[in-house]
Amino acid sequence: MKPELGVCYYPEHWPEEIWAEDARRMAETGLSWARIGEFAWSRLEPEPGKLSFDWLDRAIDTLGAAGLKVVLGTPTATPPRWMLEKHPDMLAVDARGLPRKFGSRRHYCFSHAGYRAECVRIARLLGERYGRNRHVQAWQIDNEYACHDTVISYSRAAAEGFRDWLAQRYQSVQALNRAWGNVFWSMDYADFAEIDPPNQTVTEPNPAHVMAWRRYSSDAVVAFNAAQARALRPLTDAPLIHNYMGWEVNFDHFDVGADLDIASWDSYPIGFLSDRLRDDEAHKRRYLRQGDPDMQALHHDLYRAVGRGRWWVMEQQPGPVNWAPFNPAPLPGMPRLWAWEAFAHGAEAVCYFRWRQAPFAQEQMHAGLLRPDSAAAPALAEAAQVAREIAELPEIRPAVAPVAILFDYPSAWAWQTQPQGATFDYFELVLALYRSLRKLGLSVDILPGNAELSSPKLLLVPGLFALTDELKVRLAAREGITLVGPRSGTRTAEFALPVPLPPALPGLDTTIALTESLPPSADMPLAQGGAMTRWLEHIEGSAETVEETIAGQPVLARSGGLHYLAGWPDPPALARILARACTEAGIETVEMPEGLRRRDTETHRFYINYAAEPVRFDGLEIPAAGVAWKEIT
Repeated sequence: MKPELGVCYYPEHWPEEIWAEDARRMAETGLSWARIGEFAWSRLEPEPGKLSFDWLDRAIDTLGAAGLKVVLGTPTATPPRWMLEKHPDMLAVDARGLPRKFGSRRHYCFSHAGYRAECVRIARLLGERYGRNRHVQAWQIDNEYACHDTVISYSRAAAEGFRDWLAQRYQSVQALNRAWGNVFWSMDYADFAEIDPPNQTVTEPNPAHVMAWRRYSSDAVVAFNAAQARALRPLTDAPLIHNYMGWEVNFDHFDVGADLDIASWDSYPIGFLSDRLRDDEAHKRRYLRQGDPDMQALHHDLYRAVGRGRWWVMEQQPGPVNWAPFNPAPLPGMPRLWAWEAFAHGAEAVCYFRWRQAPFAQEQMHAGLLRPDSAAAPALAEAAQVAREIAELPEIRPAVAPVAILFDYPSAWAWQTQPQGATFDYFELVLALYRSLRKLGLSVDILPGNAELSSPKLLLVPGLFALTDELKVRLAAREGITLVGPRSGTRTAEFALPVPLPPALPGLDTTIALTESLPPSADMPLAQGGAMTRWLEHIEGSAETVEETIAGQPVLARSGGLHYLAGWPDPPALARILARACTEAGIETVEMPEGLRRRDTETHRFYINYAAEPVRFDGLEIPAAGVAWKEIT
């Protein structure tokens, strides 16, 4: 199957007399998909039980008549105002105990049973009406779980749900007290009813309590999504999708994805560079109009794993966005580059957000493929170019990469709960490793912890807070090179220090005797160059030392192919460590020019140039903000 292009469309925003012309222009551009409906609840049900689907019937028919396939969204991210009259306690509550108010979106608590039932009802009604509609060929459930910090709610519904969840998990409050170590500071409970969410405590709450709360909050998202999926399954054969976000770890996406057919995510490279990356200002200036060269690719590979091989970009930035601290325009060529980069990583579809820039409400400054006056915006021609190029290429099939990184959402919660160092961030650690591998010219896969681990020649396991005995055995038994750490296996599942002391990997005599977090002014130089930053573990044992500080303190130990990395290397040290590991694993590397990345598929090697100047490499001239490819022979 060849990849396809699409666009996000809001027929309820525009006069009906222009729908057919919009659809005609979409098809003329080469777009195949239109996503609609995900924010339209107040138009679908203006009053409780008063359904108004006629306009949506006509919108779907109009798009379908132009040859477009429809992704229909369930509108549950935007409950209408009347919903609060029926369920006044459905609002999420922040950590201060204040309810989130109506007036934007995502104003609901995942734990509220009444609102969840309303969502199942509207999903079922949509499924009954459109589940067998030939134009509706995919479904999106809700929209951007976690956006606007909405996973964790301290509402009464959440507190009650949490207590029930704890009772099922621990069976007795005495078992909970033992698991959490509540003897510390006299925190013992006599009954599950006494346990509140861990907010508004005088100082740091028990990290085991927080970790349980984070697990419960994630499970509430999973249950919310699963309820709608169950409602739709009997009514349609079309795939079910959710559009995840970038740098978002507040719930376990693998668990949500288990109930869906396709993972998708919303890619805003320039917004992310300004809003979410902590790179130095020189890096941000260089990539101001392109986005970070590795941020999008990491998410492509992550969501390919979440979707078990099937994934889309549901929203692709086409121009300036409205929500970042600063919102520059992309360099010419970037909307084309971002689409082709996604296809090189296996995307089935890339949908630009949005068709026409809205002249009203919160997202007026968010560019689309059309201006508000319906004239073409710059990205429209680039989308048409991508559509023409797709037609000329054979099917793009992902290839198994020689390197993989294990990714674990609970580890992100753990190190947010107790970072120990102000700059220790799990996602940032994964990105640092991923970026260093890509600078060596490598394709990288992302794997969940329960994945089959024999394929990668080099496997990285960074920051995995709790290593089960079963996973330790699998890691030790792997052929090839395995690099574990830093901080992996340094807590139990209940957030206690394990004994024997970590990492306790079979066959690797290495023990973490002491841990320190390093401020930016106190990097620890390494004997072979570069330094440890942010995090440093003092290790002891008989395992072979591969890297050490200038004072002779081991920071990388090995036994056979199993390695433990006892700190966070800076970029020069990380490049050396990973290049050596690749050599040992029999993986060829090459130093890539600044801003240039490559990705291998089964048939083609793609070159993605995030630089603002052209690059000549591998016999190709890759233009600034450009993409090139050649067949693999």
